[in-house]
Amino acid sequence: MKKLVAGVMACALMAGAAFAGGSQDSGAAAAPADSGNDTIVVGYAQVGAESDWRTANTVSFQTTFVPENGYTLIFNDAQQKQENQIRAIRDFIQQEVDYIVLAPVVETGWETVLSEAKAAGIPVILSDREVKVTDESLYVCWVGGNFVKEGEDAVKWLDAYLEEIGRGDELMNVVILQGTIGASAQVGRTEGVTRLMGEKPERYNILAMQTGEFTQSKGQEVMESFLKAYPDIDIVIAENDNMGFGAIDAIKAVGKKPGEDIIIITFDAVRAAFERIIAGEINCAVECNPLHGPRVAEIIQKLEAGEPVEKKQYVDEGVFDIKNAAAELPNRAY
Repeated sequence: MKKLVAGVMACALMAGAAFAGGSQDSGAAAAPADSGNDTIVVGYAQVGAESDWRTANTVSFQTTFVPENGYTLIFNDAQQKQENQIRAIRDFIQQEVDYIVLAPVVETGWETVLSEAKAAGIPVILSDREVKVTDESLYVCWVGGNFVKEGEDAVKWLDAYLEEIGRGDELMNVVILQGTIGASAQVGRTEGVTRLMGEKPERYNILAMQTGEFTQSKGQEVMESFLKAYPDIDIVIAENDNMGFGAIDAIKAVGKKPGEDIIIITFDAVRAAFERIIAGEINCAVECNPLHGPRVAEIIQKLEAGEPVEKKQYVDEGVFDIKNAAAELPNRAY
C-alpha cells in the first residue's frame, strides 16, 4: 500500500507542533523506519480537545505515528461534531490513506461513511469510543476502556468507602454529571453506576443526571444548578475529571468543602485529578488510560503482516484514592 498523500507530512508536523512542549511518554511501539516517502499513512479523526484526557490521547497518537516509526499522520480535530468527523473520513478516503482511526463523538450514524471506507479498501480502527452498526465488518477492531466496568468499579469503591467512614447505613443523595449523551463512555459509565446503585435503593438515592458534555465549564454550570435545586447532595459522580474540576469550583463557591461535605468521584484519572486527590478535593478517580497510540500501532503492524487481530482490545486501568495516588503520581504520563 504505502500511499503517500501530497502535503500530508506538513499536516502531521503542524498537528504535532500544536502539542509541542508536552512531557507525555508515548511508549511508542517500534515500527520499521521507512526511507524517503514510503510511510504508512494514517488518518485520525479525533473527537476534539474537550479535556485533559483527550489532549493526552491526541499526544499519544502524534508521538507514535511519526516518520521515524514508519508513519505519516493526518490529524483532524472534529470539535465534538459528528458531521466534522464524517467529513474528515471522506477526506481521508479521497487522499487514499492506508488506515483510518476514528474516536467517534457518538455511537450511531456511522453506517454510510464506514461503508464508503470499506468500499475503498481502507481498514478502520476505533479508538476510545465505540459505534453501533449493523455490519461489524465495517471496522477492524476497537481499542479502549471497559466503560461499564469503570462505572461498576466506582460504585464498588464507594460501597467500601462508606463502610470505612461509618456511613454505610445512611441513604446518600447522588447527582451524576454525565458525559456527551450517546458517547460510549457516557453510556457505559452511566450504565455501570446506575445499575449497581439501583441494586441498593436503601443506600443510594439518585437525585438527578445531566450532561456536562465532558467539559469543565459545562460541568461547573450543571453543578451550580444541582446545588440550587438540591440542598442535601452527598455524592457527585462526574463522568470525567474535567467535569469534576468544574463541580469542585461550584461546590467551593457555595461555601462547602469538596471531598468532605460532598464526596467526589471522577473518571479518567489524569495527573491533575491525582493532585486533587492528594489535596483532598477528589475522593476517587477511576482510570481510563488515554495512551492508545502504541496499541493502535501494534494492530497496524499485525495487519501489515497479514495477522489476525482481536475485535475488542481493552487497555489496563486502575482505581485511585488517597491511599495510592501519591505513590502513583510520579509515574503519571498524562
